[in-house]
Amino acid sequence: MTDHDEGVTTLARQGSITFIGNVVNGVFGFAIVMLMTRFVSPSVYGLFVLATSVILFMQVFANLGLPLAIDYFVPQYLDEGEHGKAKGVIVQVTATVLVTSSLVAFAIAAGSGFIGNLFQEPAMQIALLLLSVTIPMLAIYNVLLTSYYSIKKLQYRVIMRDLVRPSVRFAVTAGFLLAGFGLLGLIGGYVIGLFVAITIGTAIFVSKAWTLLTADLELVAPKPLVTYSVPLAMTSVVFVLMGNVDYFVLGYFLDSDDVGIYRVGYMLGSGLMIIFNSLSPVFKPLIAETRDDIDLVEQRFRIMARWIAGITLPITIILSLGASSYLAVLYTPQYAAANLVVVLLCGAFLFNVTFGGPDGSLLQGMGYSRFVFANTIVLFGANFIVSITLVPIFGMEGAAIGSAVALVLVGLLTLAEIYYLDGIHPFTRDFAKIVVSGVPATVAGAPVVYLLESDLLVVAALPVVVIGVYVLSLIAMDAFTEDDARMAAEFSPTLEKWLPIGS
Repeated sequence: MTDHDEGVTTLARQGSITFIGNVVNGVFGFAIVMLMTRFVSPSVYGLFVLATSVILFMQVFANLGLPLAIDYFVPQYLDEGEHGKAKGVIVQVTATVLVTSSLVAFAIAAGSGFIGNLFQEPAMQIALLLLSVTIPMLAIYNVLLTSYYSIKKLQYRVIMRDLVRPSVRFAVTAGFLLAGFGLLGLIGGYVIGLFVAITIGTAIFVSKAWTLLTADLELVAPKPLVTYSVPLAMTSVVFVLMGNVDYFVLGYFLDSDDVGIYRVGYMLGSGLMIIFNSLSPVFKPLIAETRDDIDLVEQRFRIMARWIAGITLPITIILSLGASSYLAVLYTPQYAAANLVVVLLCGAFLFNVTFGGPDGSLLQGMGYSRFVFANTIVLFGANFIVSITLVPIFGMEGAAIGSAVALVLVGLLTLAEIYYLDGIHPFTRDFAKIVVSGVPATVAGAPVVYLLESDLLVVAALPVVVIGVYVLSLIAMDAFTEDDARMAAEFSPTLEKWLPIGS
């Protein structure tokens, strides 16, 4: 094990960049949903959620998982100085997904009437016809994202994904809704925001990766790309279906307004993914380039697990305790019906993202794509079986239970598999300190919810109390390490000096 792993500095620096982007994207995301829930009814919003869920599911078939090969093979070719092959991977993937995505888009347009009848929502046909054009757009969008990951220049991803797309979408959606376009306004904002993001993202990538793109093209053998990507393509199919199966099941058994309310609760609970999503894009390439050095991989895995757990845990406590208040204040009181959904999902997402995330980024980086595929089958199967069993009985809470069970189960599988395959695990004394520090924070936060009658006061006071007690607990337990100091230095040298590091 090295005394100073430069990968930790890279993880911290690039993770901090993506974290800022994710915060901005999250703010815009919540703002867009707040806008939608105030200008359209839950049934119209639920219809839009169902339509976009179909699009997001079908776009996985469109790209065949090939964009995921970019941030696996390109870093290796670049590390070996083979820029022509790195360019070849990007070119081959782009050409292939353009063809396949166009075919899938045509299939969606042709079958839009059948899908609308299946969910007993006639207006869904129009929504799918208009949204079908986003299938090839999403394919190119994903190619750009993974290309940024592969060269570890995530600031460009932040510009495209976290700044341009949500800001344009918010502005256009607001304009359409103010003009009274309703569902068409939601669709228009979605399509135009995506188009502008791709246009600007392409221009930035061409400019900043000019050396790579002007290298002599050297096509690579397609078999390794396919061998790596096909299991992940099937994984992505199941994973995206898992992410949307709740909406499909709810849309089939219940009304579209239940879908809209559940979507808001799911969005708030899945907000815990922000830290994982900040570190995962750079974590996978860091693991891929050093996958033969098991000690170094374990060191990086333990650091990432601590960071994710340490930052996500207080957010989990805040959202779980104040779910009803946050739903009522951020959206409207009718969405407070999803409070139990938020509580269930918060705990499940905390467990899952700490140990590799729902997409198995650690296993992907180690090259175990077949294990990722198997895990995702379990993820979908457990979610679907539990949801379809419990939704008719418990309504939207049944769907939340299905998602929670699946996320926890896959987290356990990931831990077991990586330990069996390479003897790696994240459990250390420093990790335990993070977990234990959450106990007093929870105890301190509970009275805030029960004693304050105003939802607005709860929303304002709860984070102050929980985070304050949590930080004091970390200090009391001497939980900060040298790696934490290096991460803090990437944000601010002053923060590094103030961070209490034990001996």
